[in-house]
Amino acid sequence: MAYQNAYAAYQKTNVNTASQGRLVVLLYEGAVKNLKGALNLFDQNDKLKPGDIEQFGIYLQKTQAIITELQVSLDMEKGGDIARNLMSLYVYFNEELMDATINHSKTKIEFVLNKIDDLAGAWRTIANSTANAPAAKVANTLNIVG
Repeated sequence: MAYQNAYAAYQKTNVNTASQGRLVVLLYEGAVKNLKGALNLFDQNDKLKPGDIEQFGIYLQKTQAIITELQVSLDMEKGGDIARNLMSLYVYFNEELMDATINHSKTKIEFVLNKIDDLAGAWRTIANSTANAPAAKVANTLNIVG
C-alpha cells in the first residue's frame, strides 16, 4: 500500500512539474498504454472473450478521453495549419475508436495506435528540444549569457 501511495505521489509530481510539451507526451503515452491494453484482450483468433468486453470498452473510453483532452488543448488561433491538421486527426481517431468499440475491430485499434505512437515520438523530440526549454537554459545552451 505504501508503494502505491509513493508511486501516485511521484506521478502527481511528474505531471505538476512537467513542461507543456512533456504533458502532451504523457497524454500520448497514456493513449498508447490503453490501446495496447485493449489489443491484449484479443485472443489468437482476433476475438474478444465475453468477460473482457467491459474492460475493452474501458480502455477505449480512456483513450478517447485522452484524445479529447489533446483536442481541447490545441490553440487554433496560434497553431495554424498544424493545429487544424491535428484536430482533424483527433476527430478521426475518436471516430475510428468509436467504431472499434462497437465492432470490436482490432485493425482500427492497431491503426490508431500506430499513428498515435508516431505522434508521441514527434512530441518527445519537441519536448526534449531547446525550443521547449526555459529561456535561461536556451541562453546557456547558445552561450548568450556569460
